[in-house]
Amino acid sequence: MAALEIRGLYKRFGSLDVLKGIDLAIGAGEFTVLVGPSGCGKSTLLNIIAGLERESGGSIEIGGRNVVGVSPKDRDIAMVFQSYALYPTMTVRDNITFGMECRGVPRAKQEEGVARVAKLLQIEPLLNRRPGQLSGGQRQRVAMGRALVRDPVLFLFDEPLSNLDAKLRVEMRMEIKQLHARIGATIVYVTHDQIEAMTMATRIAVMHHGEIQQFADPDTVYNRPANIFVARFMGAPPMNTLPARLEAGAGGMKAVLEGNGAPIRLPVSPAVPADWAGREVVLGIRPECIAEPTRAFGEDPASTVALAAPVEMVEPTGAETIVVLRMGRAKMLGRIAPDIRLKPDAVANFAVDTRKICLFDPATERLIA
Repeated sequence: MAALEIRGLYKRFGSLDVLKGIDLAIGAGEFTVLVGPSGCGKSTLLNIIAGLERESGGSIEIGGRNVVGVSPKDRDIAMVFQSYALYPTMTVRDNITFGMECRGVPRAKQEEGVARVAKLLQIEPLLNRRPGQLSGGQRQRVAMGRALVRDPVLFLFDEPLSNLDAKLRVEMRMEIKQLHARIGATIVYVTHDQIEAMTMATRIAVMHHGEIQQFADPDTVYNRPANIFVARFMGAPPMNTLPARLEAGAGGMKAVLEGNGAPIRLPVSPAVPADWAGREVVLGIRPECIAEPTRAFGEDPASTVALAAPVEMVEPTGAETIVVLRMGRAKMLGRIAPDIRLKPDAVANFAVDTRKICLFDPATERLIA
């Protein structure tokens, strides 16, 4: 049985369709991340699941129970907000126990719950402090403790790390992932941060314009994006997308790119339908598949193609260097080792890993192969 099942969910504000027929089934123990750009509908979807927003149509089941029209307090959920939403005049202990107090949970059970989540989240020394005496990371732990003490069917996280600095965000990301591994809870987590989605999720729902573009595990979303939007949205830097033409030959199908002189021919997957030969496509290739010429990709030498291209810009990041290459009228990003020094406007040699090339239909923008 799915912990959360959504069918045909719509949300309209006036004449504007914010959610357009969402279908989603999340199994017990899954960590599902809703990711997408601002305004895509992910927070609205989370609020409807929580009962904080009313749907315009469709059904929602939590733990096999239809919760349409059910109040938030009766949905067996716990929510962690972006703003923490802690009571400033209460101690950490009182913030955690407040919900249990309202539900009439006996004092002994309250104390047992506080002790359990305080140990789990390592906030035992903070129980007698007030929120104003805590750091951002500590407040977030308290907010999670207040949710965890309920032991609900479903945990909802609404961009809980967006108010933290970069270093603390990485630390809290790891803590939430480890917490999920320990307790096996079912989590729906909203973020606009692709790194959070890729590192934390068991499955990712990529949203755009009120629709789910792809719902799959992180590896599939990253390496086999369902369409051009997902390809360009997921990944930093994003996937390169360039116009190409497919050409059939004795060595199999190849994608022909406009180069800076002779055309560049890259072998593509044998799964490409034969009737695409001679047709225009959009070729997608990740920046890490374009590297220094000494890089070896896989065991088959034929999967690595040499490429020479002018360098437009070089961006050292410490762990690697991002290069912008000129490919005819298009540009392409590559990732090279940090100790390789390239100069803008100079022609440089690169190795291209063709094993993970994606091809998209330029008319529908859907993945071909």
